[in-house]
Amino acid sequence: MISAGDFRNGVTFDMDGNVYQIIEFQHVKPGKGAAFVRTKIRNVISGAVTERTFSPSEKFPTAFVERKDMEYLYNDGDLYYFMDAETYENLPISKDTLGDNFKFVKENTTCKVLSYKGNVFGVEPPNFVELKIVETDPGFAGNTATNATKPAVLETGAEIKVPLFIDQGEVIRVDTRTGEYMERV
Repeated sequence: MISAGDFRNGVTFDMDGNVYQIIEFQHVKPGKGAAFVRTKIRNVISGAVTERTFSPSEKFPTAFVERKDMEYLYNDGDLYYFMDAETYENLPISKDTLGDNFKFVKENTTCKVLSYKGNVFGVEPPNFVELKIVETDPGFAGNTATNATKPAVLETGAEIKVPLFIDQGEVIRVDTRTGEYMERV
């Protein structure tokens, strides 16, 4: 059991037969009245995000979410296939289950597959990936003091903004959580 006063980002709990994950929380102690916990929670199965306040003394059963490392193999239409490195079993996952940040994942990349009671509800790509730029305007030296950027298409088909000095064919590191250029590799 976990009490609302112990909520932290990423904690999963069972409420009303659904599994929720804390996205944001804030302990509020108003000058008048009782303290409360203001949260933003995501239903891990449906993906719906809601805001809710709890009394710090409310208790909920902890939900165990399994995070398993699996290698992304290939996609066939709307199904994306992942392989368990221990058993070599292939697991097809629907495109709807994958997040927006999956556009930065190329084949043979290890990701974390999230499941609750055997039902897969999400895939977490690595925080940083190294990708090759396949299309962008020619780069030019200088002008590194300003934060001027240009669009670039990566080998996975994703489009991001990169600094002006980056050329086509270069390999860069991308933060998959924000979709931002980090550095050259």
